[in-house]
Amino acid sequence: MWRPSLLLLLLLLRHGAQGKPSPEAGPHGQGRVHHQAPLSEAAHDDAHGNFQYDHEAFLGREVAKEFDQLSPEESQARLGRIVDRMDRAGDGDGWVSLAELRSWIAHTQQRHIRDSVSAAWNTYDTDRDGRVGWEELRNATYGYYAPGEEFHDVEDAETYKKMLTRDERRFRVADQDGDLMATREELTAFLHPEEFPHMRDIVVAETLEDLDKNKDGYIQVDEYIGEWT
Repeated sequence: MWRPSLLLLLLLLRHGAQGKPSPEAGPHGQGRVHHQAPLSEAAHDDAHGNFQYDHEAFLGREVAKEFDQLSPEESQARLGRIVDRMDRAGDGDGWVSLAELRSWIAHTQQRHIRDSVSAAWNTYDTDRDGRVGWEELRNATYGYYAPGEEFHDVEDAETYKKMLTRDERRFRVADQDGDLMATREELTAFLHPEEFPHMRDIVVAETLEDLDKNKDGYIQVDEYIGEWT
């Protein structure tokens, strides 16, 4: 098992590239309040020796799992090769700049998004026609409730209705050609709306709906703070 923080290793490694001092939930797996796709689900807690967030942000979750099985020597050697790739993707000067580190983490985040969309695509494209229709997505997500089914719990019924309505509204915004059949790009916009400029209004609307607990059209300080506590 490897323990040191990746950011610390970046400063210590000398495998051709060196750390350089610089002169930044819903039915489809998304939280109801939108944030940028998380770099890691782990707690960001370096102060107490928990570097899992750093590992996953830098490597991606799946690769981080592989590193967890390596010895410290193996993980450091493999990390050195990754650092070389980071530098070659930038200016290739033998140093990893802050800009190159940011670019690499952004690349890792985009890879996570692509992987999550691929997994969702396999689930939702039930007829394997290369597109995901709204009916397919709805049935795959909410299919365990038959249309018109009676709910024993009124709160469950209301929650279900709201979630279904919101997802359909978001799907229609992501579906730019209006045919109710999502391409892979449109499904990505549906699952990760924070990544697409044309989805900004729906992100704002959903966030306001979630934070505005008293439904007065405004977000009070205590409502905002409540999201983070």
